[in-house]
Amino acid sequence: MTSSSVALSWAASSGSPTGYRVYEGSTVVASPTGTSAAISGLAACSTHTYSVTAYNAVGESAKSAPVATTTSGCTTVGLPKHDLIGYFHASFANGSGYMHLADVPAAWDIIDLAFGEPTSPTSGVIQFNRCSVSECPNVESDADFKAAIQARQAAGKKVLLSIGGANGQVSLTTTAARDAFVSSVEGIIDQWGLDGLDVDFENQSLSLNAGDSNPANPTTPAIVNLISALQTLKAHYGAKFVLTMAPETFFVQLGYQFYGGSCASCDPRSGAFLPVIYAMRNDLTVLTVQDYNSGPITGLDNQYHTMGGADFDIAMTDMLAAGFPVANTGFTFPPLRQDQIGFGTPSESSAGNGYVDPSVVQQAVDCLTKGVTCGGYTLRGGLEPNFRGVMTWSINWDRYFGWTFMNSMSPYLHSLP
Repeated sequence: MTSSSVALSWAASSGSPTGYRVYEGSTVVASPTGTSAAISGLAACSTHTYSVTAYNAVGESAKSAPVATTTSGCTTVGLPKHDLIGYFHASFANGSGYMHLADVPAAWDIIDLAFGEPTSPTSGVIQFNRCSVSECPNVESDADFKAAIQARQAAGKKVLLSIGGANGQVSLTTTAARDAFVSSVEGIIDQWGLDGLDVDFENQSLSLNAGDSNPANPTTPAIVNLISALQTLKAHYGAKFVLTMAPETFFVQLGYQFYGGSCASCDPRSGAFLPVIYAMRNDLTVLTVQDYNSGPITGLDNQYHTMGGADFDIAMTDMLAAGFPVANTGFTFPPLRQDQIGFGTPSESSAGNGYVDPSVVQQAVDCLTKGVTCGGYTLRGGLEPNFRGVMTWSINWDRYFGWTFMNSMSPYLHSLP
C-alpha cells in the first residue's frame, strides 16, 4: 500500500476461471488473470471498497464479500489517537448554566462551540452570537473568550464552530445560500481563529427529494450545495482543517432500512446525511453519530436495537465500520476509516434521552476496540483499535453534575492502546 495505490490478493476460484474482475462498486477497476491486482492512481488517505468475481466462457460468479482498504498519506491534525469530544454552550445557558471557556478542563480534546445558527433557514448566512449578558450575567468578554481559544490550542486541543443543533435549521436550497454559507463561516472561523467546523444539522435541515436514490450522486439542491460548501471550506483551509459531523441515527443508520429518496412511504429525511458523509469521506476527521434521542434502529444483524445499553452503541458504530447497503438504491455505503469513527452519548440524564452510565459506554468501546463485552453481538466490521473517540452533549451538563462523565471517560480513552 502506498499513498496512491493498494495491492489486493485473494484465493483462487475452485472452478476453471479465465480470469477475475475487481470491482469498486459497480465499476471494474482491474481484470487480472491471476489472484492479485494492484490498483493505482488513487488519492492519498482515501478509503476504497473492493469485491472480486471469477469469470469464464460460461459466465461470471457472484461478487465476493467487499473488503475496505485505505491508502497511506493521511495528514495528522494533531489529535491524540483516542479523543474526548464535547459541546460547549457558547451562545446560550439553559438549565446547566454558563461557564467560561477558560474553565473547560484540559481533558477535552475537541471542543465544539454551540452553536452557529442561520439568520433564516434558507439564507445560508451563519451567525455566531456569544451568550447575552441578560441570559449569562457572568459571560466573559470577547477578548477573554478568544484568549481561552488560543490557550486551548496551545495545549494541543481543537476548538470548532458547530453549526445547527436542535433549533438551527440550515437548508442551502440555492447556490446563493451556499456561497453565503461559505463566506459567513469563513468569517467566523477567521474572527475567532478556530480549527475547523462541526456539522450538526438536525430536524428539517436535510431532506431528500423524491427520486434522489443514489447517495453517491445526490440531486437534492440542499444536499448538493452543502457538499459543495464543505469541499470549498476544506480546500480553503487545507489539510489541517478539522471537519466533524454529529448527525442523528435517523439521518445515517436508518438508511439501511429506509432511504428517503427511494421510498414513497417513508420520511424523506431518512438516511439523508449519507450522501454528505460519502462525499466528504476523504476529508472527514471524525463522525460521531448521536446515539441518543433515537428510536429503534435495525442493525446489520437485522434486529432492532434500542437506546439504553451498550448494545445500541455497538450495533450503530459497527455499521460505520462494516459499511451497509442503502435501502432500495443498489448502493453500498462503504466503511469509514477506524480513526474517523466515534459515537455520541449524553453526559448526564438531564442532557438527553438515552443516557447510560459511563461504565456502559466503556463496555461498548471495549467491544469495538478489543472484542470483549459484546453481549452476544458479532462485529461485522471487525475490531476497531483505531476508534477515534466519544462525543458528549455536553461539557456544561457534565460540569453541572460534578464532571462525572469526564472523570470516567478521559482516563479510560487516553489509556487505550
